[in-house]
Amino acid sequence: MTDSNFRTEKDSMGELNVPADALYGAQTQRAVENFPISGLTLPNPFIHALGLIKAACARANAELGLLDKDTESAICKASLSVAGGEYDAHFPVDVFQTGSGTSTNMNVNEVISRLASSLADQPVHPNDHVNMSQSSNDVIPTAIHVSACLQIEQALKPALVHLVKVLREKASQNHAQVKTGRTHLMDAMPVTLGQEIDAWAQQVEYGIERIEHTMQRLRQLAQGGTAVGSGINAAPEFADRVVQQLVELTGYPFESKPDKFEGLACQDGAVELSGQLKTLAVSLMKISNDLRWMNSGPLAGLGEISLPSLQPGSSIMPGKVNPVIPEAMSMVCAQVIGNDVTIMVAGQSGNFQLNVMLPVIAHNLLQSIELLANATRVLADKAIEGFKVNEDALQDALSKNPILVTALNRIVGYEKGAAIAKAAYASGRPVLEVAKEMTDLDEAQLERLLDPAQLTRGGIQE
Repeated sequence: MTDSNFRTEKDSMGELNVPADALYGAQTQRAVENFPISGLTLPNPFIHALGLIKAACARANAELGLLDKDTESAICKASLSVAGGEYDAHFPVDVFQTGSGTSTNMNVNEVISRLASSLADQPVHPNDHVNMSQSSNDVIPTAIHVSACLQIEQALKPALVHLVKVLREKASQNHAQVKTGRTHLMDAMPVTLGQEIDAWAQQVEYGIERIEHTMQRLRQLAQGGTAVGSGINAAPEFADRVVQQLVELTGYPFESKPDKFEGLACQDGAVELSGQLKTLAVSLMKISNDLRWMNSGPLAGLGEISLPSLQPGSSIMPGKVNPVIPEAMSMVCAQVIGNDVTIMVAGQSGNFQLNVMLPVIAHNLLQSIELLANATRVLADKAIEGFKVNEDALQDALSKNPILVTALNRIVGYEKGAAIAKAAYASGRPVLEVAKEMTDLDEAQLERLLDPAQLTRGGIQE
């Protein structure tokens, strides 16, 4: 490359070459050169949150008389353009960098500084102006909370609510469809398909409740703690003013953390949220695996339902169709569970006044939220909403289920019931026929006591 491809930038450590078309400066370039590790950069929602924070800080500093109107206006306009995603290509710093995220904070400061300098037609310094009253040590933890809250509110919660809606509708459509229940993957007492699907919906609803409970703490922001939590170089009222501006910019009810030392020293809020996302992932994997089992076959499996046929299932076996959506959902769940382990380890890495694994927490937490939001909608729309119930398969299995004899326990006793069940298994005959031969109960009594639909409601008590 020729010298025209670069420009010379300077920071406190000296001069170095930066790509001519890059909006960032020397500190970002040093980070690019220092951390050629993964090629992974911080997620766009995290960078966008940093843009919102820089705009809110500029407004707060102007209110405090620390920034003149022209500089504040230029910083705000530049910051909000970053928040709007207009300059995503100018944030190249690797996730695996300094544990405080200082490189990414300075990357954002430098980009906003260059944009604002052009807008104001005067120098706007990345540290003295854009980073005024701030430290990477409070900006990055704040950005983790802001980005996670907004992604939960705007992406994950709507997706989960949609999934619950689809599940409840499917349950309602099949509220009277009786099938064989299973425990230990073995035949058990009957349930309705509606009861089974409603249980899935309840799992997801509890997942939403758990996340909402955690958000009470995640919406508290560390901004204003600056270097160690004491608020050095920031006015006492700066923290509250920044939060007020963020509320106005986002419409989300952020609050200022009452203890900024805690806000910098640990990432317990992110760890808690990740734990709730892991629990949700466990629920969604259970649902996905149930769908895979119910769809199994079509001849040698359960064959209770038929998931929508979306693509050929084999490169060698013609006509094979696989449950690709539940499989994709299960892989997402595995990733989220793995992300939680990383976040748990990272959360333990708070040494005295600062956690030093902030970037990897941000990356994994936001990835988990994004994956769950996207996969949940796909599961709802491409698997659950369109699956067909194979009623003949349900009824055939139900009619041969000797476990129905459980309903006779109070009348004939457990031992006699076990003998009836074994005889029915051995002969392949309906349990009603065998019970009629082995008990004094007449056919009408047995039909009433062994009615599968009645058994899904607890059976008849005699």
